[in-house]
Amino acid sequence: MKEKILFIVNPISGHHDKSKFPALVEELIDKDKYDHTITLTEYGGHAAELTRQAIDNDYDVIVAVGGDGTINEVATNMIGARQTFAIVPYGSGNGLARHLHLPLKPEKVITEVINKGMKSKIDTATMNGVPYISIAGVGFDAIIADHFAKDPNRGFKTYFKLIFEKYFRFKPQRYRLVLDDNETLDCRPLFISFANSNQFGFNATVSPSASLNDGLLDVCIFKKPLLINVPYIAIRLMTGKIDKTKAVEIHNAKKINIIRENEDIVNLDGEAVMMPKDFIVEINPLSLNILLP
Repeated sequence: MKEKILFIVNPISGHHDKSKFPALVEELIDKDKYDHTITLTEYGGHAAELTRQAIDNDYDVIVAVGGDGTINEVATNMIGARQTFAIVPYGSGNGLARHLHLPLKPEKVITEVINKGMKSKIDTATMNGVPYISIAGVGFDAIIADHFAKDPNRGFKTYFKLIFEKYFRFKPQRYRLVLDDNETLDCRPLFISFANSNQFGFNATVSPSASLNDGLLDVCIFKKPLLINVPYIAIRLMTGKIDKTKAVEIHNAKKINIIRENEDIVNLDGEAVMMPKDFIVEINPLSLNILLP
């Protein structure tokens, strides 16, 4: 029997033209394998609604076509469902797609992943009960996520510009982390990432050994380096060698209790969300079905 597949397309994500995408699907998709439908999002949160409707309508495969925001909306609403998630990356950073070694060209995703790929399972996580797929964090990266989301210009240049503008004024606050109700860490970091996948996007690799199917989160505590060391740290971050420096301390845990000085925004897969002073981050092992090369 054919599988029912739905493509949820965000027409404006990443400022990429997707007007030719429906024709591309029509030309390349395996019609012996799939009955396909394409729908466009019309407002923020629409991708989440369309995903829930697709699950209710018994689709088999649901594809997010867009940037990290669209991918997160679709994926987090499929956690625990029988349906299989797939990605056609059209964003600026494409962090999850890069971690999964997905092709970044849509025609290759259709022919190599959707038509011929294999179904697998990956871990997801929650921060204070709010689900995420790739990386959550507190501190400086949450501030950058907040300003990046609001900036009309996307891409690596904007990301780098924001880091340079905000870095010098940032004052770290104190955190206490309790890992798996056992180990306690006190720190005053630049930021802390709770990494399920290995990167923010743009190949900025926060935890090179992070895995999406090991049942663990990488707790990455980044110290605020001296100004003279910033170029060195940036190069190591972009070349996947940040764990070889003294700039970061990485621990593994299934559950992390976070106690901090004040309520503040956090970074949830690139979205800035307000969280209370104290909260919990937890792994949800092998909870999302996904289509991979």
